[in-house]
Amino acid sequence: MIHRPPPSSLADLRARADALRGVSLGALAAELGATIPEEARRSKGWIGQLVEAALGAEGGSRPEPDFAGLGVELKTIPVAENGRPRESTFVCTAPIEGAFEGSWLESRVRHKLAHVLWVPIHGDPDGALELRTIGVPKLWTPNPDEDAALAADWLLLSELIAGGELHRINARLGAVMQLRPKGANAADYAWMIDDEGGWVRAVPYGFYLRARFTAKLIAG
Repeated sequence: MIHRPPPSSLADLRARADALRGVSLGALAAELGATIPEEARRSKGWIGQLVEAALGAEGGSRPEPDFAGLGVELKTIPVAENGRPRESTFVCTAPIEGAFEGSWLESRVRHKLAHVLWVPIHGDPDGALELRTIGVPKLWTPNPDEDAALAADWLLLSELIAGGELHRINARLGAVMQLRPKGANAADYAWMIDDEGGWVRAVPYGFYLRARFTAKLIAG
């Protein structure tokens, strides 16, 4: 797959993203020499990689933002016909080993969400992958109210993690962000400290933005 060089500025990144509006994944894959997955259910990571290559993202799976030189994270987000997100959005893995990151501003969640380029992906999730199209991109930085809401959820969930109280965490906790298991099988298990201070094996958890929150972000 052809991977374009990193954008030189925010204006360059915005121009590249705007140029993808309405482009089908099939057309973009052909332009970049990418092979389209045969099974749509395995396409989620591929879509992100395709858009990363088209825009010149350089972070990949590393801790820094996808556009490291600009401090911008890239998030592709599948949306329905009405423009609303079909699912919650993964932010980053939670440090369930008992480490507390100190403060919201120092946290990896805040680092990931400081500046985000949202790229909506339109199309039937059960239909042909190549027919899905790229929607209107949006560069977003949390406003004070959004930042406060994210910080409150992060603090609530992080204190439960640090206290070894994963058993108290459920999908209802968090107004705009939730904590959910991320591991797919036993090989993904990690070690964490329980509420009695002992080490136990647990499924890795990840921070996810709720769909109703991201719907406002990409619509505003």
